[in-house]
Amino acid sequence: MTDTTAPNVTPPTDTIRHETSQALHGQRGIFIREVTSDQSGKWLEAGWRDFKRTPAIGLTYGAFCVLAGYVILLSLFQSGQPYLTLPLGAGFMLIAPLIAVGLYETSRRLEMGENVTLWHSLNGFRRNPGQLGAIGVILMLFFLLWSRVAMLLFALFYNGDVPPLDTLIWQTFFSRDAMAFLITGSIIGGGFAIVVFAISLISIPLLVDRDIDVITALSLSVMAFRRNWRVLTGWGAAIAVLAACGMFVLLLGLAVVMPLLGHASWHAYRGLIDTSQADAPRLRRAVP
Repeated sequence: MTDTTAPNVTPPTDTIRHETSQALHGQRGIFIREVTSDQSGKWLEAGWRDFKRTPAIGLTYGAFCVLAGYVILLSLFQSGQPYLTLPLGAGFMLIAPLIAVGLYETSRRLEMGENVTLWHSLNGFRRNPGQLGAIGVILMLFFLLWSRVAMLLFALFYNGDVPPLDTLIWQTFFSRDAMAFLITGSIIGGGFAIVVFAISLISIPLLVDRDIDVITALSLSVMAFRRNWRVLTGWGAAIAVLAACGMFVLLLGLAVVMPLLGHASWHAYRGLIDTSQADAPRLRRAVP
């Protein structure tokens, strides 16, 4: 039988230091590792290996993202709101970690040496449904809030007049108010992105992997970001650049970029935590 165990991407022992604060010791025995800057590349490499081992699964999730993108675009144009294309494209990344649950489950099963099919990957959504549902609501609220903020920014900078379709690009990027609009939108959008990235960094993979509650998962995710904020800021930037590249080729690039990032995010989770002393067991509700 072919060995299906995922390659080990855990940082060397001598690069790992455990947080010793009482707060972290209270998080179900799960410790946060301090990772080095070269780990981001290793997470992407491991994610690419997982994608190559299960291409049909990855492309299915990727195709879903592409299709969802086209549906959103069509809806915006039909409703006369094409000016929201860019902000909602960015907002899509706020909920992408939840869409990637099936990819986390795929990587988890590969790591455990278990059989994996598209049906098995869907089991990820059923492993901790209540807690995943709770974090899904949180991410959706961020998405809706960002959508409302984007609409308000257009109203403020363009005096309530929506740019017509034939001048939309010019008005958005090259008009007199474009620079102030783009800078303000980028700062506010960046704030949303940082918060969502911090709370979803390891929380969703952790809920797929462990019998743990959403509050603990969110706390650990924020701790991981705070402890490794320099490395993880670079990791977040890499995710944003890859996602943008996927979107700029008529969204078709998302068919590969999204599964790659989903698998890589699982390996980031595995690299950032030490569960050797965890009292939160791994979930075992699996579909045969």
